[in-house]
Amino acid sequence: MIDKRSVKMMNRVPPHIFFLVSAIFHYLGPAFAVLLFANVSVLGVAWLRIASAAIVFAIWRRPWQLLKGMSWTKLRILLALGIVLGLMNACFYLAIARLPLGTVGAIEFIGPITLAALGVRTRRNIIALMLAAAGGWLLTDIRIIAEPLGFAFAFANCAFFMLYVILGHRIAQEGGAAGIDQLGAAMLIALLTITPIGITGAISAIIQPPLLLAGIGVGICSSVIPYVCDQLAMARLSRATFALLLSLLPASAAIIGVLVLHQIPTFIELAGILLVAGGVALHQEAVDVSREEKQKVDESVSTKV
Repeated sequence: MIDKRSVKMMNRVPPHIFFLVSAIFHYLGPAFAVLLFANVSVLGVAWLRIASAAIVFAIWRRPWQLLKGMSWTKLRILLALGIVLGLMNACFYLAIARLPLGTVGAIEFIGPITLAALGVRTRRNIIALMLAAAGGWLLTDIRIIAEPLGFAFAFANCAFFMLYVILGHRIAQEGGAAGIDQLGAAMLIALLTITPIGITGAISAIIQPPLLLAGIGVGICSSVIPYVCDQLAMARLSRATFALLLSLLPASAAIIGVLVLHQIPTFIELAGILLVAGGVALHQEAVDVSREEKQKVDESVSTKV
């Protein structure tokens, strides 16, 4: 478990910092995964990602202890989140194996932007959302490609990603530490979900240490670091605000492209980054609870931990 000092230290870190870390690793993982596609099947890579993350959470958090005495309502949410995580990752990899990553990312944003629009109440936030959406559209460069199956998987991933944001916020309401524990339990459920369709394709990597280590790297970068940071951010941000901040992901992809892949952005891509940054700077966070209520929640979480 996380001690009280760790909780206090995490509470001092602005939630936007946790989101920034998540945004960076969100695309480092797929970059490693693409390298594996030449030697491991797509679903095999997806299984390696989920399996390695599940093992890390099992060792770190021992999530099975959380399931003892859990109410059916909470257990149902964890089951749903686990199934969503498993299917979302499978659909995402099946989509990027057929379509450009930017196209899949653009379709993925339809869900979170819809959630943000549903939560926006002020004209300022509407303008911010329009800026972020326009920037995301420019960066991801939506293109029509004659690949119907790829688009089917991309839109399925979009739907699951939207459910992940909703369910992720449900478990994050109890605080970052409790949310991470529940995330660990959900990851075990995700492993059970994806094993029937992914384990066969992963066997070739399991018997080859270099491929296995690469798969573990994909899991840590894609399903441990960003998901943990998401929980720490979701615990202190409204669902609408978090959904709007997801528009930063195309910008993080462009930056990683420059630093890792040496892909210099075009003028249009640079304009997209500025639009997204302007939208994030302009938007106002929705207030879900009063300061006194938030303080009571933080104190309750600290006591439980």
